[in-house]
Order: sequence, then structure tokens, then C-alpha cells
Amino acid sequence: METTATPLDERTLNAYRRLGFLQADLDPMNRLEPETRPFLDDADAATADYARRYYCGTIGVEFMHIPDPDRRRWLQERLEARLETRLETNTPRFDRDRILDQLLRADTFEQVLQSRYLGTKRFSIEGIESLIPLLDQMLETAAEQEARQIVLAMSHRGRLNVMVHTVGRPAAEIFAGFEDVDPRSILGGGDVKYHMGATGDHRARNGRTVNIHLVSNPSHLEAVDPVAVGRVRAKQQRLGDTEWTQVLPIVLHGDAAFAGQGVLAETLNFADLPGYRVGGTVQVIVNNMIGFTTEPRNFQSSRFASDVARRLPIPIFHVNGDDPDAVARVARMAIEYRFAFQSDVVVDLIGFRRHGHSEVDDPTITQPLLYKKIQAHPPLWRLYAQTIGLAEEEAARRSAAVRAELLEAQKEAGGLEKKPTLRTLPAYWDAYQGGRWKPEHEVATGLSADAVAALAQPLTAWPEGFHVHEKIRKLLEQRAEMGQGKRPFDYGMAEAVALASLVRQGVPVRFSGQDSRRGTFNQRHSVLIDVENGEEHMPLQHVAPDQAWIEIWDSMLSEAAVLGFEYGFSRDYPDALVLWEAQFGDFANGAQIIVDQFVTAGEDKWGLLSGVVMLLPHGYEGQGPEHSSARLERYLQLCGEDNIQVAQPSTAAQYFHLLRRQALRPWRKPLIVMTPKSMLRHKDSASTLDDLGRDRFLNVVPDTAVQDARRILLCTGKIGHELRREREKRKDAATAILFLEQLYPFPDRELEAALAAHPNARDVVWVQEEPANMGALFFVQPRIERLLRRPIRSVKRSASGSPATGSAKAHTLEQQTLLTLAFTT
Repeated sequence: METTATPLDERTLNAYRRLGFLQADLDPMNRLEPETRPFLDDADAATADYARRYYCGTIGVEFMHIPDPDRRRWLQERLEARLETRLETNTPRFDRDRILDQLLRADTFEQVLQSRYLGTKRFSIEGIESLIPLLDQMLETAAEQEARQIVLAMSHRGRLNVMVHTVGRPAAEIFAGFEDVDPRSILGGGDVKYHMGATGDHRARNGRTVNIHLVSNPSHLEAVDPVAVGRVRAKQQRLGDTEWTQVLPIVLHGDAAFAGQGVLAETLNFADLPGYRVGGTVQVIVNNMIGFTTEPRNFQSSRFASDVARRLPIPIFHVNGDDPDAVARVARMAIEYRFAFQSDVVVDLIGFRRHGHSEVDDPTITQPLLYKKIQAHPPLWRLYAQTIGLAEEEAARRSAAVRAELLEAQKEAGGLEKKPTLRTLPAYWDAYQGGRWKPEHEVATGLSADAVAALAQPLTAWPEGFHVHEKIRKLLEQRAEMGQGKRPFDYGMAEAVALASLVRQGVPVRFSGQDSRRGTFNQRHSVLIDVENGEEHMPLQHVAPDQAWIEIWDSMLSEAAVLGFEYGFSRDYPDALVLWEAQFGDFANGAQIIVDQFVTAGEDKWGLLSGVVMLLPHGYEGQGPEHSSARLERYLQLCGEDNIQVAQPSTAAQYFHLLRRQALRPWRKPLIVMTPKSMLRHKDSASTLDDLGRDRFLNVVPDTAVQDARRILLCTGKIGHELRREREKRKDAATAILFLEQLYPFPDRELEAALAAHPNARDVVWVQEEPANMGALFFVQPRIERLLRRPIRSVKRSASGSPATGSAKAHTLEQQTLLTLAFTT
């Protein structure tokens, strides 16, 4: 820290450390007027002069809210370094010529795109070109910290520029996207060029190579945040990176999105949660000080878009984007801080947007005064060239050379016949495939009675001296009897044996959800807790000495961020079974953006596969609108080209086979499972050892109890068991009940065979619990009628705006009416 001849007033100095950022010169367009703070203005003059040099320049830092004094001291020492060494921070002086070259290239790239593809959206970086040297300095510093990989996430603005100048993709590849070569190759699929992902390598000045993965992202700007963090966690876990030093997440945000999107706040909360921690994410706000056409005063209720991050004890760096030297200095400090303390850090890079939201918009309509200033503002590379004393002739020569280079790349792109692939998948994807389902994808999933018994033993045991809760002791005794074949399997034990069998076979398992360790319905109890000292024991981690890892986490109270995280994790751990469980199935609508943009469309848009499993409790039991329907119809509406799997297993054994199938076959597709609630321990859905030994999951469960049916009831899930009980009560020997266990990909052949087993049945009825405008009816009816070549009838609740009644008695009346109609109409 610099010292002065005159003693400093510590009270004044601390005031500037705390509030100096409010008077810093942060906005190139001077929209952030300095805030008056009487104490700062009336403070000790000598100390104020000293403090203003460090805390009221083109860098402003919020850090005094951090409770750890070591972290505050670390920041103070670097922020108050001597002026003559401010660009050094104990490292070689920043390469100003390199910064100039990056600014020049960033601007010229945009100019070439504008001149060659006039009227085409590109979401230019212009106005905040210092993002490129910021990322460059972050990569250089990460390489010094011996990082191996960077997972980079960002929205569309500046993305094409980042692909070329940060990720390292050849400019010709980006130009090819504008040429739109080979459109037939992506009919009905693909995505716009500024949503695509890319991979590349950064060769640092110290000789290290850092791999970069720019994550594909939709127009829901912050939806990628948890996906990127989940990918980092998977990469770290794969590398055994327990110190969080080898893989670094850098997430770029727009200012309006950072302030307004809830999933960003949810993702920030991952920071120190043990099931989601990645050792710190570098959050960069690419701050244009404008939304689509919206002024900051209309999209944030505080001075800075970054204020939402103040909930965490992390530093927030604000920096004027028109001072590239300050930007580079902040970039270095941010990365060093992250590695020093394994902490999140925020960099608020403040600039402007030279054009409208896209280049086809006219911003002078909504911000006429602002855009007069912007139009008069020279490109940053020219300002910086003057700052470092570059002669105008040399600046013009360099500009012409870069333009010529890019024009040559544009010519190269015009000659391409196929659109280039901007990324390469890691080798761990080699064994897995997507595309259409094929019979050869299937694998045997049954286990012998001896194998099940061997797995049940550690699942129902606990360490000597461990004090098990009496209720759980009884549960484990019952599960031990299940493993020995003395008691039928319920869902909880069938799931435990399935997961144990997988980890024993070397398949890792990651499972998370709200209260999933115990289970919302008190059904799982994957972690035993000592009632005397609180110690924990997870039997699934003690199945075999050489087993794969397994972790089951209680998540935070979030759907969007947690599902996004697990989807991201599955993207970089295809050899693991990755499951997310909703507390109730209908709560998954809080993650609908993740479902729509990533889970169901990721393969079609970006050619990216995932095997993530969504467990969604579903079933009508008189618990009201929010605890009945997992919105099965929404997932079925999203089905196409075998993009996902949708299943509703009706028995414990079916669930067992479904989980094992998902993990063991090489076909990697997301799996949506409508899981039960009341049927979790019901005798009707219980299974035997023989059922677990069956060869595989049954897409259709035939009815062998009725040999010559006159009527066939088709259904899925819990209602089928209720129909069976109703049939038994009626002593009806002429009605067959078929369970459709896999709804998509639709099992045409299996269903056709099950129907053909009852050739005399002329009456085929689809029965569902859900209202007529919900459930599977709209999806299955045309498919069943195509197989039968005749219409079918249906029994269902009346169409409704709400999934279910809130009255338990009304529910009972409705349910009995469904059962009666199924057998009498």
C-alpha cells in the first residue's frame, strides 16, 4: 500500500473504501452521475485526495460488505498499489500493443460484417469492445493459475466476436454462418448463429494451453447460467479437481438480464452449496446501460445492475469500458481473487451499445439524445491508439491490414459447400449416440435373485455403534426381507437396488432435488442420520469396494436453476445416471424454460445430447391443483424425432428396469418419468424378485388375467390399478386393462401385439384421470386409432382450466365416476 508523508485519517479512508465507487468515473456516456455523500465531500482533505485516486477513478469496487478481513485486506493492498505500478499487480506490465490489436480486430470484424451482410442481425460488440481484452487477460491469468479448461457462457451480444477473438475459431467459419451454406442439412433444426456453441484453445504467453468451451445458449439470456455451472461441476468431478483449480466458469450477462432474471439470482445461490459448488464463478456484466429499448431506471431499482449480487460476500468490480488498461487490471484481480479464495466475483464492465438492440433497429427513436452522443463517440481502438501514442499513419496501416485479412476470410467462407462445425465433443461422448431409437440400443436390465440379495445386504446395514432412528430401523428390516424375497418390493427399495446395481457396475449416479435424500413422500431415506450425534451414513456409498461414486443432494428451493445445473452436469458426464426430482411434478413448471430450450430441443438445435432424468410425482389423490398433475401433456407436446422419452412406470419393478435401462444403453436421451405418490408403497404396485429378474422394461404391460376380452381399457399410471380393483369388485371377466408405460417414443409394435391378444374386443377405451384438455389423450388417441384403423372412445374429467379439484370429497366422487364410466359406457 502506498504511504504518504501526512498521516491518513483511517475513518475517511474506510469511507472511501466503502462508498468511493459511487463517485467513480465509470460510464463512458456520463449517465452515472456521481452520488453526493456528505461525509465523503467533507472528509479530511489529504486523505480524501489520496483515497479518490484509488476508489473514484475508472475503477470502483464494492468490497467492504465482505465479512472476512483477510479478503478485504487482499483487495485493499491491490487497489491501493502505487500509481506507477497499478498496471502491474506483481506481474509483467500489460501488453498495451496487444490490447490495441484486440480492440482493432474486434471493431474491424464488426465493420466487415456490417458492410458485407447489411441488414443482417449480428448483435454487435461495438460500444463495449474492451470485453475482448478483458477476456484475454482473464485467460492469461487463469493460465498462470494453471487452469486447464474454461467454460464460457454468454448471451448473443458480442458472441460472434468472442468466438473469433477469444475462443479462437477462424473468422471464415463465422462468415459461413452469414452465407448460410448447405441449408438442407438442418431443415427443421439448427439454430441462429449467435446462439451456437464453440470450442477452442487459448495459447497463453506462459506456454500453457487453456481449452475453452463456449456453451450453446437460447434467447432466454440467463437460462444458460446454471447449465454452465453444472457443466463445470461435471468436468471438475471427472478430473478429480477437488481444489477447483483446473476448470473455471466465466459467465457473461447483459445488464438488464442480470438485474431482472430470477434464474440468475438462483444460480448465484449455488456459490457455497456443497452439492453445487465449483470454487467460484467469474460473473461479468457486459453492461450497455440499456435493455432492448429500455432505460436502466425502468429495469432496475438501484444504481447498478450488479446489486443483486450483494446478497453474497463477494467483490463487485465496476470498470469504465473506455479505459482498457483499467479493464485489464480488473480482469487480472478478478481471476486472482477467484483462485485465492475459491469465491464468486463480479465484474461490471460498463460501456454502451453503438447500434440498436440489433443492427436493424433504429435506437434514435427511443433514445435520441443518448445516440447523438454515441454517434459522435470515436471507436475505442482509435481512442486507445492516441492514449498509447501510436502515430495516425501506423494506426491506419494496422487497420487496413486487419480489414484485408478479414475480407480474405469472407471470400474463403463464400466458397464453402458445408457449414463448418464450430466445436468438437470430448472423447467421453464417443460411446454414446442420439438420433432415432433403434432396437439394437436395447440392453438387458434384469438381475438374478442372488444379485439382488447381495445388493440388499449393504443397503439395509449400518456401521457398528451407529444409532438408527427406530422408524428407519423397521423400514430397513422390511427392505432386508424384500431383498430375500420374503416381502414384495416397493418403489423405494426397487430404486435403491437399481442405483446400487449401477454403481456396482461402475456407473456413477448423481441425484438431486428438494428434500430428495429423505424423499418428499418419506419413501427414500438414502441417508441415515445418527439420532445421538447427527453423523450420516449413506448405504449406497458402501455397496462394493470398487464401486462408482454416488451422491444424493437436497437442493435449494429452486426448479429452474437446479434442473439447469443437472442438465449441464449430464452434458459432461454422459456415463453417469443424472437425476433431478421435483418435489411435486407440477412444480417443474418453474423450470419450463430449461425444459423447452435445453432438455427437449438441445439435440435438434445444437446437436448436443443429454441423458438427464426428470422424476415428476404425478397422480390424482385429492390433494388439490398444485399436487396432482405433472403436466404430462406439456412433455408429450414437446415430443418429436425421438428427442426425449416419456414414461409412467406402474410398478416398482418397472421403475427399476427403467432406471437401469436409462443408464446402461448407449442411446442418450432425456427421460421424463411420471412417478407415483400414493402408489409408492401400495400392494398393487409392489413387485417380486422374479419381476426384477425379468429381462427388461415393458413399454406396454399386457393383461394376462383376461383371455377373451370384449372390451379393452387403455391407460397409464395409477388409474390402471384403480381400474383393476373396480374390475375385481364387479367380477368382470370380459374387460382387459392394458398399461401404456412408455408414451414416447410411442411403442407401436408392443401395443399392437397387446391389442391383438384380444381379437374379439370391439370396444377400446382410453381412460385417464386428467381433464379432457390435459393428460395423454390428445397424444395417444390418433396413434391408437391408426393401429386399430377405427375410432376409440375416452373417459376423462371434463375440460378445465385447473388440473384438479381442491376438495378431497369432490375428487373421490369424480374418481368413482371415471371408474363407473370406464366399465359401463
